[in-house]
Amino acid sequence: MPPLLAAQGLRKSFGDNRAVDGVDFFVEPERLVAIVGSNGAGKTTLVNLITGLLQPDEGTIVFAGQDITVLPVFGRIKAGIARSFQLVNLFDLMTVLDNVRLAVFTRENKTSKVLHLAERDREAEEEARGVLADFGLADKWNVAAGGLAQGERKLLDVALAYALRPRLILLDEPTSGVGTREKSQIMDRIESVVRSHGLSAVIVEHDMDIVFKYSDAILLMHEGRVLAAGAPNEIVRDERVATMLGRTVVR
Repeated sequence: MPPLLAAQGLRKSFGDNRAVDGVDFFVEPERLVAIVGSNGAGKTTLVNLITGLLQPDEGTIVFAGQDITVLPVFGRIKAGIARSFQLVNLFDLMTVLDNVRLAVFTRENKTSKVLHLAERDREAEEEARGVLADFGLADKWNVAAGGLAQGERKLLDVALAYALRPRLILLDEPTSGVGTREKSQIMDRIESVVRSHGLSAVIVEHDMDIVFKYSDAILLMHEGRVLAAGAPNEIVRDERVATMLGRTVVR
């Protein structure tokens, strides 16, 4: 089976800084892949190239058999790619339900009529409530997004990306800024949605316990290049890689 996403020879420079320098990156269907590395390794730039926020200087990106290298952001959303951000970007004065409903409208290209449709589109409301149930937020439907706890805000941000009905969802630091217990709760919920709906996910993450617990594969970047890639049990056997990740080498 061909990979869902195949990025080959990607390069992106900002002046003299080669943020992404000849990266090959593949995501198989129904797999959860973690991108790890120190600050400045090129992780977020790689995600921005995949989602269309940046255009590569060189290289190609193929998604579900379609060359999307020059496709704009909304075109990639329509193709089946969505993302959440490290810094949660919600409409804090709107209810949790209306935030998700707006994502549904965006997917359907109905945002120009959002005020007219909001109270009448029962199908969108039912879908939004279903999304909230998947992420454990059903009882928060009428709460203003700004009133959620940080962990709940993280989940809502992922829920908005999920409401776009992607085949591939990219998550930038989904557990940052929350306590250890909340990290596991957030990732349990994300993994449940990804696995049960047959999605693929790419997670940029610094917490190695989270990475090794939930990932099917790990991509380690260093100074814009891929230092190692493979299953967690393969990655941790590489002494150089294990040292960088702060893990004990498995013999």
